[in-house]
Amino acid sequence: MVPLLQRDWRGAVIETDSSNTRLRSRYSKEVIIKIQVNTGNHVEGDEELTRQVEGVVEGALGRFRDRITRVEVHLTDQNGSQKSGDSDKRCLMEARLAGLQPIAVSAEGSSLAQALDGAADKLERTLKRTLGRLEDPKGRTFYAGDQS
Repeated sequence: MVPLLQRDWRGAVIETDSSNTRLRSRYSKEVIIKIQVNTGNHVEGDEELTRQVEGVVEGALGRFRDRITRVEVHLTDQNGSQKSGDSDKRCLMEARLAGLQPIAVSAEGSSLAQALDGAADKLERTLKRTLGRLEDPKGRTFYAGDQS
């Protein structure tokens, strides 16, 4: 197995194996959340914005990393570049969970940062509630739907 070099949400170079599992040491592995950032026509999608999105997503959803396979983030400007006003930036986040249907939330704000933070908070609360319902009273975690 040949290690791959990638960048984490902080921009630091990390070594991963072919299954995208971070190699911290030979004894412990940490799963990396795959984050895909999409921007609309009137939103500049540069490396700085991607790092900001990855940082917010990792901070809000990091504790669910063993259940999340991918997060898609869509950033758009509702009014285009001509107008500026309240709630004209929109962020749609979709988390894809292992063995479950994807969960999508959206938030609007006057800036991309506000919309991003709002969507991350909503998605964190939704995942906490959804995954909490799947928890067994005895403390076991189900990784798929019906376990009968």
